[in-house]
Amino acid sequence: MFQGILIAGFGGQGVLSTGQLLAYAGMLEDKHVAWIPSYGPEMRGGTANCGVTISDIPISSPVVTEPTVLIAMNRPSLEKFEPKIVQDGIALINSSLVDTEVQRDDIKSVYINANELAEEIGNSKIANNIILGALVEMTGVVSGESVVESLKKVLPPKRHNLIDINREALEKGKKLAEEARVKTAM
Repeated sequence: MFQGILIAGFGGQGVLSTGQLLAYAGMLEDKHVAWIPSYGPEMRGGTANCGVTISDIPISSPVVTEPTVLIAMNRPSLEKFEPKIVQDGIALINSSLVDTEVQRDDIKSVYINANELAEEIGNSKIANNIILGALVEMTGVVSGESVVESLKKVLPPKRHNLIDINREALEKGKKLAEEARVKTAM
């Protein structure tokens, strides 16, 4: 198993923490992991992306140049990285902020209105984890339990009160992926 995952969006959307959650979850499962962040000089609102590689075998390069999965949290990220997704890869799109569709027909595209769903749950900052829950369900790259356990590492201790709402966001994403699979099977 090898997954090269690219997560991209604006700063403040949880792009880097989503990558960290995946990386820690992979380490908890004794997998080979690489996490490479990249961001603009702005604290919030600038560009941010990270590549996460999770594999059962040693990783030759930590740089994700041809992602098997793209999480696009905004339109500029989709436009920039869609061409790089490998054939038969997956694009998970935050349709709350992306008002265009994937142009390729050789990849699976999943649209999740993550911002609205996060607001319904009660915290706009968990949109990234709704999409992460869908990714985990669709790919099995790591287990949902490992991601929840990783929240304790990624969130600072003073934010551990947010673990339950983040777990709820992950579950929401998982259910959305399950429903999408059922609809596709019909």
